[in-house]
Amino acid sequence: MLRIAIQKSGRLSDDSLKLIRECGISFISSSLKLKTESTNFPLEILFLRDDDIPGYVADGVADIGIVGQNVLVEEGMQHLTVEELGFSKCRLSLAVPKGDNYSSIEDLNGKNIATSYPNLLQSYLSERGVQANIHTISGSVEIAPSIGLADAICDIVSSGSTLISNGLKEVERVFKSQAVLIANKDLNAEKQEILEKLLFRIQSVQRAQRAKYILLNAPNDKVAEISKLLPGVKSPTVLPLLEEGWSSLHSVVNEDDFWDKIEKLKAAGAQGILVVPIEKMII
Repeated sequence: MLRIAIQKSGRLSDDSLKLIRECGISFISSSLKLKTESTNFPLEILFLRDDDIPGYVADGVADIGIVGQNVLVEEGMQHLTVEELGFSKCRLSLAVPKGDNYSSIEDLNGKNIATSYPNLLQSYLSERGVQANIHTISGSVEIAPSIGLADAICDIVSSGSTLISNGLKEVERVFKSQAVLIANKDLNAEKQEILEKLLFRIQSVQRAQRAKYILLNAPNDKVAEISKLLPGVKSPTVLPLLEEGWSSLHSVVNEDDFWDKIEKLKAAGAQGILVVPIEKMII
């Protein structure tokens, strides 16, 4: 049995549970339970505070965990990372009252900055030769300027709406973060095997999320040209249509190239283009 720690509530928790379910792992979750066990995979899920997860994994209380990179780096435990997960993306940013004149990071010299991430902030300021007074607080960082506690803040930003609602403007991006899978470095052989099976499932889901399955019709004399635009996993699948002189091509396209490929396919003579999401992708 492999024991995984995830955040007990919030967006990261929701995204983590969604990923586990997409990996075909079934479990019953409840806001009243601090742990649950899968019914079809050797996995036990612990619901913990995000700040506690790196320590629990490092100490072996949990075997693996899903946590934000910002928390991991703040605690100096980035060596535990085994996989970047690509969701719950956010940034650690500096913000000042929207009425302040701000031209560069040097404007923060001698200022008071409130944050829950003093190590990341200190590293960022030191690299730029800025000396400021860092006040470490937990929670409600955005109100610090309005109550006279600080001149600026350094906090996690997703959409930026919280900053705006508190009369702040984002002026510097300190650190880009996403969810990562971490693991204890001393897993026994049995747990390491389960982790590898889980990683295989996660990677299959991730590949599928970055890809689109495309089906299209094309004149036979355009198949070679269109095939060059659709490399697929190895090469496109080409099937004859009932109508003479036409074929159907099936392939996979990376999401980043999707719209550019569609325009080129149409220009090359492709018709009836059908785009289908992929649930899992194993190569």
